[in-house]
Amino acid sequence: GIGTKETESAGRRLLAARRMVERGVRFVQVFPSPYGKWDSHQQLKTNHTKMCLSVDQPVAALLKDLKQRGLWDDVSVVFCTEFGRTPGLEERSGGTTGRDHHPNGFTIWMAGAGIRQGFVHGATDELGYHALGEGHYVTDLHATVLHLLGLDNTRLEIPGRKRLDIDRGAVIGDILTSPPTPA
Repeated sequence: GIGTKETESAGRRLLAARRMVERGVRFVQVFPSPYGKWDSHQQLKTNHTKMCLSVDQPVAALLKDLKQRGLWDDVSVVFCTEFGRTPGLEERSGGTTGRDHHPNGFTIWMAGAGIRQGFVHGATDELGYHALGEGHYVTDLHATVLHLLGLDNTRLEIPGRKRLDIDRGAVIGDILTSPPTPA
């Protein structure tokens, strides 16, 4: 990704992240696209084409790099956005097409340490609109990432903010190579 205009920014950011991990940093958050958020209410095709081109090769290179450097079994990679997008296109003012916010069925991917490889968890209806089965909340993803970091999500609190049991989320054990044992 480095040396090509479209992928330079993401490539450099992900290279910096890998170097930080090699130096012992336990958690690194990267916003790889120089084009901003995936929140495309307008010009969906143009925006997402740019964004996909900007991250596809650099992310693939990061995963390959982690394997080649022996970090694959030590590093978990999570690729997600803050919420999903509606499955259907929406015409916006000025003749542009976009998609609205959609928390009811969206995709993320995870790879590396502690994650089952080649595993698909969950499903949506035929339109991609609603999650089928139990589904999960974002707090479940948070609990799962905390578990992968070796932290107990039931004990974590933000100073000055008491968390309620209902907000804690549950570790998504099905996607892990070693699910947590029930307490």
